[in-house]
Amino acid sequence: MKDSELIETKIKGENVYDGKLLKVWRDVVRLPNQKEAVREWIKHPRACAVAPLTEDKNLVLVRQYRYPVGKITWEIPAGKLDVEGEDPLDCAKRELSEETGFAAQKYEKILTTATTVGFSNEYIHIYAASGLKRGQMHPDSDEFVDCEEIPLLKALEMVYNGEIIDAKTIIAILWLCQNRNVSNSKYRGILC
Repeated sequence: MKDSELIETKIKGENVYDGKLLKVWRDVVRLPNQKEAVREWIKHPRACAVAPLTEDKNLVLVRQYRYPVGKITWEIPAGKLDVEGEDPLDCAKRELSEETGFAAQKYEKILTTATTVGFSNEYIHIYAASGLKRGQMHPDSDEFVDCEEIPLLKALEMVYNGEIIDAKTIIAILWLCQNRNVSNSKYRGILC
């Protein structure tokens, strides 16, 4: 099948909710079979995340309450791009400092992922950070986070036993385990 046989074309759209963070759109599209359908989707300003790894292979994670899922989650530091055109690496550095107090000497781009392609245009740029220097946390006034260092292999176990459910964090942990020469016979073969 050709790509042209899959593409939907926007006919019209309306912004049905214009929030501080999210904009909800309802678009009418023409399907490849020439019928019309409605697509509701969320416009997001994009985000960055950073996986800080200490010299002794501890991953710095934050714990915070996430209202939409109703639970405290383990996550790598992350945040949205605050201004149009902000460099994703600058955002990652800012979030690392705010949420953990750490600064890093080296950053490496892991990847950019589309988080929920069925209903949002959110992309998250994910970085690995090393050469960490501890500083003072300074989260935003509406942000309540706890910062902890977890051995990377323990974090991997937490992924497989369901304690870590956040997708960007799972991506970062799997990437770090595969690219930082970390192995555990229990998961050998799972990590290529």
